[in-house]
Amino acid sequence: MDILEKFPSPYLKASDLQGKEVRVKINRVGLEDIGGEKKPVIYFEDKQKGLVSNKTNAVSIARQYGNDTDRWEGCGIILYPTFVDFRGERIETIRVKIPPRADVQARLSEENPPPNMGEDLDDAIPF
Repeated sequence: MDILEKFPSPYLKASDLQGKEVRVKINRVGLEDIGGEKKPVIYFEDKQKGLVSNKTNAVSIARQYGNDTDRWEGCGIILYPTFVDFRGERIETIRVKIPPRADVQARLSEENPPPNMGEDLDDAIPF
């Protein structure tokens, strides 16, 4: 038995990605109380869990889609697990990549709708 399954979290963890990159579309971003602090949580279309955003991920998204999180709705990003050094320990975390530039330009162009990421969003990862 995996003991962590007995204590499910409403927030995405690196292990939820099962070692894979996952393309998602942002549904909304909201501020939530996480450990006594208000932090941004990014929710995705057709996914239950939200990603508690850190500064690194927020800046990566803002560089491509702007600082106004309301404008991130419908934007595509790629989530991937990686390891980082944190307080002297190597821990697994989630980082964000932006899809290929053509997708980003289509989203930023007012004449074009957000990119259709179609089948890439319909994967078997259960978060």
